[in-house]
Amino acid sequence: MKIYTRDGDKGNTSLIGGTKVPKNDFRIEAYGTIDELNSWLGLINSQDIDKHDIDVILKLQGLLMTISSHLADEKKILAKPHMPDDQDIEWLEEEIDVLDKYITHLQSFVIPGGHPVVALCHVARSICRRAERRLVPVIVKLPELGISMKLLNRLSDYLYILARKVSKDFNCEEKIWNPLF
Repeated sequence: MKIYTRDGDKGNTSLIGGTKVPKNDFRIEAYGTIDELNSWLGLINSQDIDKHDIDVILKLQGLLMTISSHLADEKKILAKPHMPDDQDIEWLEEEIDVLDKYITHLQSFVIPGGHPVVALCHVARSICRRAERRLVPVIVKLPELGISMKLLNRLSDYLYILARKVSKDFNCEEKIWNPLF
């Protein structure tokens, strides 16, 4: 089997199960953006960061792969892992709480940057927010995938806190947005 099928040359693709859809179908938009997010997480994980952070991100990447497989499998024909559940959400909230204790609280917005890894975390965070937006039409039609929205919402919070924690790890000065300058 070749990697190319030529089916996409006219702007169409297939869901798992064979249903042909345009490449901008709501499912494709959702799992394509999640795939993009997952790639950015892989880039973060290839940096010189804390081992625990690497392990957390790797688990999150697996959860994103699971969500994508459910989004792509319209006819539910694949044997695949269970969707993330409330325990996964609670685990991620606990990870956020741990990182939150590590940083100082702010009364303003942080300007992304200061260190390449911090900037990568902010890029991933903004893509995660886009993935949330792309997921809205999916969960309207497929409410059983609603847990995916919870996970992405927590993941964007996690990436924000991770950016701040990594900034501290690398002893970088955070640039705080001052709306008056």
